[in-house]
Amino acid sequence: MKKQKKRSVSLQHAKNQQGPPREVIQSIIDSFSNGQKKEAIIAIEILTKDFPLEALLFNVCGSFYQSTGQLDLAVKKFEKALTLQPEYSEVHYNLGVTLRELGKIEEAISCYKNAILLKHAYPNAHYNLGNALITLKKYDDAIIHFSFAVAINPKFSQAYNNLGLAYKSLENDFEAGKNFDKALAINPGYAEAANHRGGIFQNTGDLEKAIEYYEKSLAINPKLADAHNNIGLTEKELNKTDSSIRSFEKALSVDPNYANAYYNLSQFNNYSFSEKQIKNMQSILQTDDMDQSNLVAINFALAAVNENSGNNDMFFNYLNEGNRIRKIDLNYSFNTSKKIISIIYKIFAERPNSIKKSLKNNDTSNKSPLFILGMPRSGTSLVEQILSSHQAVYGGGELSILMKLCLPLIEGKLSNEKHTNTYSEKDLILIREKYLDSLNQLNTSESIISDKTPANFQYIGIILSIFPNAKIIHLKRDPRATCWSIYKSKWSGNGYGFSYNMDDLVGYYGLYSKLMNFWHEKFPGKIYDICYEDLTTNQEYETRNLLEYCELDWDEKCLNFHKNKRAVKTASSMQVREKMYQGSSDAWRKYAGHIKPLIHGLEPYLKK
Repeated sequence: MKKQKKRSVSLQHAKNQQGPPREVIQSIIDSFSNGQKKEAIIAIEILTKDFPLEALLFNVCGSFYQSTGQLDLAVKKFEKALTLQPEYSEVHYNLGVTLRELGKIEEAISCYKNAILLKHAYPNAHYNLGNALITLKKYDDAIIHFSFAVAINPKFSQAYNNLGLAYKSLENDFEAGKNFDKALAINPGYAEAANHRGGIFQNTGDLEKAIEYYEKSLAINPKLADAHNNIGLTEKELNKTDSSIRSFEKALSVDPNYANAYYNLSQFNNYSFSEKQIKNMQSILQTDDMDQSNLVAINFALAAVNENSGNNDMFFNYLNEGNRIRKIDLNYSFNTSKKIISIIYKIFAERPNSIKKSLKNNDTSNKSPLFILGMPRSGTSLVEQILSSHQAVYGGGELSILMKLCLPLIEGKLSNEKHTNTYSEKDLILIREKYLDSLNQLNTSESIISDKTPANFQYIGIILSIFPNAKIIHLKRDPRATCWSIYKSKWSGNGYGFSYNMDDLVGYYGLYSKLMNFWHEKFPGKIYDICYEDLTTNQEYETRNLLEYCELDWDEKCLNFHKNKRAVKTASSMQVREKMYQGSSDAWRKYAGHIKPLIHGLEPYLKK
């Protein structure tokens, strides 16, 4: 979430206060507001000594200290006010604002909650509580409080914007877009909301609308580096390399410390960083208050710089550090992955019945999904690019909807050991209906839609239960090439937590390999394996076999996949714009001395 501007503490007066004349207090507040801050602080301190039982005076005094950055003194004054008047809701709120500035998020949350208990119709308290919960990645809870804020104050554009951000973090693009629209309806000059709305259009594939909203945000605020960066990402999807680079450079001209723009530039093989840019990136790493996501981006960017210059030791210093920080940021544990896979085995210990009979009377969708899956960086993007070059196929990209539908059910069983290990037919029908609804929302006339989400390998049992005739294409690649390519990649979103540690990566590859063997045994003849290395060396032969499996007529365009103009979001977006390349699976050999845990750990999974 974009860092919010500090919300000043509340100066509402407590009811029925007895003490100095209100006009005296207001005069002091006016002096402070007019720049006479030192004089105002002295004056209010004198009043607190003359009237030591007046909570209002300590609240005002605390607000003065908070405004001037003297946060520890502010906390003491607010705490004094609360000892005098514990049910003073504005002081609880003000103390929360101050503690949040001090980085004491849990304590700030407690204060906001106290303020709300005393005064439920308190939109600013709900709003700030929502912001604090987003910081802790408690998005569902944040949504509750942003919703209260806008219900109490329907003109609260910032709360609508942040409600949109919370929904976006949960990958609910529909609700996120609605709330960004509401923020803009209230405040058409809200540059950040326009930028965020562009992001939703980009996520849903409407790239022209995305650029329109990014440009709208820049028309309001030309210094919005985030919007320049987002235009660059959209242009990269559209294979407009030169324009994309210029947009990232514009982001850096606005904000020389914009970490993601450095990282995005580092993903262009032909981009050469200047000495000044490199020094600036190195200085960013020394910044005390830099958040973890920015540190990750800069480490990966500097890793790319050193890889390109052939400095392998420094390449791995930065790469290993970026991966280390990212794993901590995600709080990933390999045990979680093991438990999820174990639940999948239990669910499909016996092959569940498909829901084919239940679909005879209510199956009205004309969309047919085509699943392309496997490990990340195994060639799924290449195969989708080939298939989407066919006139009958629409490349849907990585559609996260199936994972969103399946994972909560698996996690529910994980947390409740007494729960039945099978899905109900009702569960399966609901997953199918919602999945097909998501396909119907895509702006395409083609009836066959590819879903190249690699992690769907976990849900093959579900796929074949809800789509008994589904085409499933499984990419196989040399595990050393796959895992090396994964380890050197910085992934967007919060998935792929296993990729940031070599031991985790080897362990996860083992889980994947064994599960794929399980699916082949459980559903013989239902999964089509294609070897990435075979595809790159025998392109036409493998392409013809692939189309035959998919029951598609031959289309010469599939051999010229690199001419396909579709937008591509994945890390392979530049590779699939080029002709078939051979030899990429040997790239790991150059770094064998630095990745011994990967090489040795993956030996059991090599072809004998």
